Amino acid sequence: MPTFVYVGKTLRGEARKGVIDAANLAAANTALRRQQIVPATISEKGGGFKFPGLGGKVSTKEIVIFTRQFATMIDAGLPLVQCLDILSSQQENKTFKKALLAIKNSVEGGTTFADALRKHPKVFDDLYVNLVAAGEVGGILDTILGRLASFMEKSEKIKGKVKGAMTYPAIVMVIAGIVVTVILIYVVPVFTSMFTGFGAQLPVPTQMVVNLSEALKKYWYMFIAGVAGIIAIYKQIRKNPKGKYITDKIFLKLPLFGPLIRKTAVARFTRTLGTMVSSGVPILEALEIVAKTAGNKVIEEAVMKTRTALSQGKTLAEPLAETKVFPSMVVQMISVGEAAGALDTMLNKIADFYEEEVDTAVEALMSAMEPMLMAFLGVVIGGLVVAMYLPIFKMGEAIMGGG
Repeated sequence: MPTFVYVGKTLRGEARKGVIDAANLAAANTALRRQQIVPATISEKGGGFKFPGLGGKVSTKEIVIFTRQFATMIDAGLPLVQCLDILSSQQENKTFKKALLAIKNSVEGGTTFADALRKHPKVFDDLYVNLVAAGEVGGILDTILGRLASFMEKSEKIKGKVKGAMTYPAIVMVIAGIVVTVILIYVVPVFTSMFTGFGAQLPVPTQMVVNLSEALKKYWYMFIAGVAGIIAIYKQIRKNPKGKYITDKIFLKLPLFGPLIRKTAVARFTRTLGTMVSSGVPILEALEIVAKTAGNKVIEEAVMKTRTALSQGKTLAEPLAETKVFPSMVVQMISVGEAAGALDTMLNKIADFYEEEVDTAVEALMSAMEPMLMAFLGVVIGGLVVAMYLPIFKMGEAIMGGG
């Protein structure tokens, strides 16, 4: 008989954790409830060895497809458990399949669908769970699932465009780094051996390139260690809340990327909040989830300050304006939406506008980056070539002068 590990609370709120033997997950859940323990997480003990970093990941695309299919089946009148049974049997991703089967067993054992999803935070985030909970309470689960799928598709579309804008310059810089490294290690030494026979003093730019080439050949491991060290330090800074706040603030002020990051954050904030408000999630709860999914610590703190002010009786627009993080146009439109009693509609209109702004910003960024990167490559690689040919030019001038 399988053994299950659980963490939960008693009806009095006391924490409990341990193991229980049961035929399946649903039976384990039922046995714990008989003991007056409400499990927060419950999973089968063991499960075999897994190589770190391999498997265990469910993509957003897979969740979107599942959500779309689920919404269609619920709308057609199929029972919840039957929908989960059909969709889990169709899953090729073993991790997702296992999660859906566990959710099905939990629902069969008497757990609500939202509570069953909450046990799998690596697959279904707080936003997903809370929207499903609102759909269950309001009896509009199919509508909520449709909204969720649309929201996730739009979020992924924006994320893909931003990633594309960031990836292009990164690839160019990596290629430039490889080209420069090859020139310094393999091409420069050929010239160096030729210059040695001249016996004359090399020009300063040429000598600098030769010194860099020799240093790279001799201490290449130190260059690699230096790059690895910088990456490690950056990751460590990002793990610290204060460090993450400082770096996120810097990102928002970057010349070309800052406006794009800000517009993306505004689009995500308004789309997420609009989806949650229109689905019946309480505004304070919605703001807390929106803050967690902001993706930027500066935006997150601004939203949490707004939430605190809102809980004290203020409107949404007033504290948003005080944070000075969101554009004045966004604040004004939210204020109009609140006054008209159509906040969700206004938030979605703002999201539509800013998603188009993100498209425009990405195109503008790519247009600006291309000539800048070409100029950079020209200066770096062209500078290396000129530095290596300077002695030859000088030698030619000396011969012509002597002749």
